[in-house]
Amino acid sequence: MRITKSNISKISLYIIGIVTSIIFVSPFYILVVNAFKTKKEIFGSTLTLPKGLILDNFKVAMDKLSFLWIGRSFSLEGMFGSSLFNSLFITIASTTLIIIFSSMAAWILVRTKSKMSNIIFFMFIAAMLVPFQAIMLPLVAFMGRLGLQNRLGIIFMYIGLGSSLSIFLYHGFIKGIPISLEEAAKIDGCSPWQIFWKIIFPTLKPIHVTVAILNTIWIWNDFLLPQLMINRKGSQTIPLKMFLFFGGYSKQWQLAMAGLLLAILPVIIFYFFAQKHIIEGVTAGSEK
Repeated sequence: MRITKSNISKISLYIIGIVTSIIFVSPFYILVVNAFKTKKEIFGSTLTLPKGLILDNFKVAMDKLSFLWIGRSFSLEGMFGSSLFNSLFITIASTTLIIIFSSMAAWILVRTKSKMSNIIFFMFIAAMLVPFQAIMLPLVAFMGRLGLQNRLGIIFMYIGLGSSLSIFLYHGFIKGIPISLEEAAKIDGCSPWQIFWKIIFPTLKPIHVTVAILNTIWIWNDFLLPQLMINRKGSQTIPLKMFLFFGGYSKQWQLAMAGLLLAILPVIIFYFFAQKHIIEGVTAGSEK
């Protein structure tokens, strides 16, 4: 077989791809393997396969994370007191409101041809460069003075923090939507509200999915903002509850691994169902 520069390039790309895949998959492998081990097996080796499947790790982890079991009584108080519900409620509410408000703002900024609309858009872009750590203390103190250090307050903050990137993605996508569709609807007697909800919003489906995935993964896994805002019994999210497995004198690695695996499953399932729209939405938003 003749070795050419093209073959060498392909082989190099394959090797780089395999090595990169191993690097990215290895943490997930360690997580899954150690979730089924005893503490003694973990201290023996973190890379070997478990001698048996220890399902008790998941049972204890679920109890400590205050998950709702199907067989238990389903009360509203227990429902609001669970870390699973807190994470779901905050993530779904924040992501949904980010999608609604960001798409509205981007549509107005695109269709309003003025210097002010350009200035506002570039202000959103500039806000993407500001790290949260630079504003977290005064922002949390301000929310405390308003009495909003609760679930509603953290949702409000997520909307503000997540809108910049979302508006940027929507802005690029909306530029590719022909304005003639809106003009025709206006001639037919549609109000701006009807034009947005009946024409623009359904057309944005690919970018809706992209924005939903990016914000869901970020909000679901966020630790710092919930730690500052709602680190109280009954309001804690799953990332906050993970600290129950790490005490001052002992660390329950087997329970932590099981809990982490349970915590990331909803995001992984959501990602696999919507992954085909990610590249499509990001590419469309950047090109248009």
